[in-house]
Amino acid sequence: KSKTIYYFNPGSLPPIGNRVTVVLGAQWGDEGKGKVVDLLAQDADMVCRCQGGNNAGHTVVVDSVEYDFHLLPSGIINPKVTAFIGNGVVIHLPGLFEEAEKNKGKGKGDVCPLSPSSAVFDFHQAVDGVQEQQRQEQAGKNLGTTKKGIGPVYSAKAARSGLRICDLLADFTQFSERSVPALQDFTFPPQLEQCCDGFLTTENNIGYMHIYVCILFFAGTYPFVTSSNCTVGGVCTGLGMPPQNVGEVYGVVKAYTTRVGIGAFPSEQSNEIGELLQNRGKEIGVTTGRKRRCGWLDLVLIKYAHMINGFTAYVFFSVFLSVLAFFFKCESYKKKYLIYFSFIPNQEVLQRVEVQYETLPGWKSDTSAARSFAELPENAQQYVRFVEEHVGVPVKWIGVGKSRESMIQLF
Repeated sequence: KSKTIYYFNPGSLPPIGNRVTVVLGAQWGDEGKGKVVDLLAQDADMVCRCQGGNNAGHTVVVDSVEYDFHLLPSGIINPKVTAFIGNGVVIHLPGLFEEAEKNKGKGKGDVCPLSPSSAVFDFHQAVDGVQEQQRQEQAGKNLGTTKKGIGPVYSAKAARSGLRICDLLADFTQFSERSVPALQDFTFPPQLEQCCDGFLTTENNIGYMHIYVCILFFAGTYPFVTSSNCTVGGVCTGLGMPPQNVGEVYGVVKAYTTRVGIGAFPSEQSNEIGELLQNRGKEIGVTTGRKRRCGWLDLVLIKYAHMINGFTAYVFFSVFLSVLAFFFKCESYKKKYLIYFSFIPNQEVLQRVEVQYETLPGWKSDTSAARSFAELPENAQQYVRFVEEHVGVPVKWIGVGKSRESMIQLF
């Protein structure tokens, strides 16, 4: 039994009537969700992760100390908060224990995984890697996954052959029996046979295992999408919570757009502008270490995310980019004689659209010391107001740096 991870009954969740504040990314990911959760957690009793796995990565800076999270909710930095990992998350237990121990060493709180959460095993990660290799060999390109086993374990969950945390805590004989179909669901190439045989027969390995929007799988650029439901609806299913418990829904947006891995990216700048955004924004993936692709703000994309999730307010990041004399904003897509004002969740179509831009003046003055909206350059203020008016969602916070103190609250 671990001192930091323990069994939790979903019946202990808040009763109907309590409101849950939801934080979602409104672009391709890496918008700054972890910073927002850390900020809101200062006044929260609980913070919960509801979807995904350790393919995610969040960086938070508090008192000049940098924390990076993959499975743990980033709100756990507040020692007074109770943190939960929901049943919608798929959990790689060795990674969870390692991350929990690392953060416990920094004086942070405990976390409880919900018992129905699906478990990620090393063989899921091995399958993920081999599948990527096969895609590359057969089609000349892969999906660009993190190879953390997320797709295979969600596949097993949908096929009803996956293993859950509660299975690991139940009768071990039954767990051993259930592990056989979990492995047989995959057609393994020869290089995986030894890994799987070891999982089934080696006691130490079993014991070790005893001890996680716009890449949304049904509404994104399929097949270059994530495997989980990263919408406001995924909060309800991933926490076992009724819709009437949903309160504020905050969408997190960057002043420009980034995407890691492969997939259509209409406003991408594969030039010196993209390189400048990448370098100034330090756009390196927390989990993979890969450089993020960068481009102009895509208003079509964030309007689409708002249509799906119904954001009550935005959190606007990366206004500290104060080196550009101008900004382009994507307002529509064009393909031949057709103009698209709404997002098209079709990889092939998005690769061929022409982006329709509008130009706004930029700003070259430093914004990192600003602590109120009035202290921002006038052009930066106009940029924020333009987004509000175009999408119809107010901006509640503006981030001009990494720390909590760099978050400007507008209302």
